[in-house]
Amino acid sequence: MSGILYLVATPIGNLEDMTYRAVRILSEADEIAAEDTRNSRKLLTHFDIHTPMTSYHEFNKYEKAEVLIGHLLDGKNIALITDAGTPGISDPGEVLVKRCYEAGISVVPVPGACAAVNALIASGQDTRRFAFEAFLPQEKQDKKERRRILQELTRESRTIVLYEAPHHIIRTLEDLAETLGDRPVTICKELTKKHERFQKTTLKGALEHFRLEEPRGEYVLVIAGKSPEEQQAEEEARFDQLTIAEHMRQYLAQGLTEKDAMKAVATDRGIPKREVYGVWLEEKDRKH
Repeated sequence: MSGILYLVATPIGNLEDMTYRAVRILSEADEIAAEDTRNSRKLLTHFDIHTPMTSYHEFNKYEKAEVLIGHLLDGKNIALITDAGTPGISDPGEVLVKRCYEAGISVVPVPGACAAVNALIASGQDTRRFAFEAFLPQEKQDKKERRRILQELTRESRTIVLYEAPHHIIRTLEDLAETLGDRPVTICKELTKKHERFQKTTLKGALEHFRLEEPRGEYVLVIAGKSPEEQQAEEEARFDQLTIAEHMRQYLAQGLTEKDAMKAVATDRGIPKREVYGVWLEEKDRKH
């Protein structure tokens, strides 16, 4: 029988967030695959864990995944850990998990700390629906992709969660404010660490703050999605650009009956159905 791949969450700052189960799994595994073995060695030493460790990171994630799959198929249990937090979230673990499914190998999550979730629940922003974007592509690496994602976010009605490093946060806030407008945001700094801080402000307010105070530490940005009022205003503006007849044709093209299309147009535009009927009747008469 093949072994099991365990996805083991580790602390994102405070070592007291390590779970009993995580310590046991890491101690009992045949091998630990770590994103940074030097960094992870400190964690394992602290918890007196002596399991053999191998490196699995962004630059060897495909070829090393095949090696690890071979070990798993030989019956070995492997624990995957990232530098901090939950593996598989915006890191190379995603590739290994997919390969396990292709090879019929069991994958078991061992839950624990996750910066995105911790930031979200303490942000004071809406938490029922959220979109996680991790790190935006850097301009030097992929300017076009960064712009594409920022443009997508302008339509996002869910709360948005982003990661950012201190040396990039001002540029990211500038791009977000320019693209999204002055949205509410909570700046979450150094989660679970000594200098942990939550600042609820706006994108422009955050920019003003960082122009006075040098950014230090790792950040999570929790940004409000597009409000229902903004969405409604945009919809109304879009409808205003259409004539009633054009609006009708859009719905008819989607397969609606004339009756249902008239009702939908009246609702969209906030006008009586008979007004839509009159315009549409004139349009049909004109064509005949």
